[in-house]
Amino acid sequence: MEATYEGNHTYKVQQGVRMGMCLFIASEIMFFFSFFWAFFHASLAPPLDTGGLWPPLKLETLDSWGLPILNTLILLSSGMTITWAHRSMLHGNRNGITDSLIATIVYGLFFTSIQYYEYAVAPFSINDSSFGSLFFMLTGFHGIHVLIGTIFLIVCLFRHLNYHFTDYHHVGFEAAAWYWHFVDVVWLFLFVGIYIWGFN
Repeated sequence: MEATYEGNHTYKVQQGVRMGMCLFIASEIMFFFSFFWAFFHASLAPPLDTGGLWPPLKLETLDSWGLPILNTLILLSSGMTITWAHRSMLHGNRNGITDSLIATIVYGLFFTSIQYYEYAVAPFSINDSSFGSLFFMLTGFHGIHVLIGTIFLIVCLFRHLNYHFTDYHHVGFEAAAWYWHFVDVVWLFLFVGIYIWGFN
């Protein structure tokens, strides 16, 4: 309301909103860092509840080159489509914005669906030692962030369709794009650190 109809978001206010989003993403980085720290600490010095092994003895892990690599390709593709949306926004290409935002939203929903299926077929659960707990905490929180980012992008799509953004005034969209890129980068760390390195 303030930004679109009342025109109260001056350049200075926009800079403040951008800084606020940067600080929020920085706090989210610290949040994930703490869980990664726990995972790597437990994997490099396996606790007794895992039998002194990582992954725990007789615990079957997921195939890193199955569903996880598919989800990686989906999120990398979504990173390209959200960048396409931003470029289209800067050049006033409304059809490009609509198409790329819809594609990114579909990628986000597809990722969430695959992760839900992965949880359903996982050969271990959250209560299978610290290994299961850390795996489901890290991937689960990331999944929630993907879901929140998808909702964020759906709101941006509706705002775009209602002409709330211009090529020079689209801070809300920029915040959503930054958040989505953050989610992409966290997944790359998850894929390499948890699925590839942590499962072997």
